[in-house]
Amino acid sequence: MGVAGEPNAKECRKCERDLPLAAFARDKNRRDGLPVHCRECVAEYSAAHYRRRREAIGKSVREPVDVPVGHKLCRTCGEVKPHSEWHRNATASDGLSTRCKACRAERGRQDHLRRNYGITEAERDELIASQGGVCCICLAAVPEHVDHCHKTGRVRGVLCFSCNAALGQFKDRPDAIRRAAAYVEGIAWKPTLVAPGVYQLPS
Repeated sequence: MGVAGEPNAKECRKCERDLPLAAFARDKNRRDGLPVHCRECVAEYSAAHYRRRREAIGKSVREPVDVPVGHKLCRTCGEVKPHSEWHRNATASDGLSTRCKACRAERGRQDHLRRNYGITEAERDELIASQGGVCCICLAAVPEHVDHCHKTGRVRGVLCFSCNAALGQFKDRPDAIRRAAAYVEGIAWKPTLVAPGVYQLPS
């Protein structure tokens, strides 16, 4: 049954169905902000055009997959997942991202490692294995955070959350870390005031 009488409906010029506005993508060049064809028709046309173009240059064409209503195939992991497992993308023909949430998160982690540390996930895993699978400071917790020198950019190891946070609090200062270790061991490193605002540390 059509919903043309409702204000939140629009007719697709291709399939001639009266559909909710959510069935259409966005088109800022149109007066109503919507294209004349629904997402489904646009997707069908795009698929047919893609197939013709691939066949014309002699390349293989991915066979269509039978996907239940309310689901979508992720071409990255090859799994069919419900729409709840996808981020929204108003510019896409079906209104969903090209990768599922899990694959997008995985890609984000890969990009983070490459952009911030210049390493791959495999290289990080090798580093963790070389540490015996534990944080290389406390030698107990699971290593999850890549640690690097902020001056040189050199990756030093993979730490647990607590040890990584502790280095950050010490601002990577070896002298402060050594004094903290001595303090914990019971050695009092009390500074002596030798001038206003100037302290001398014991040798």
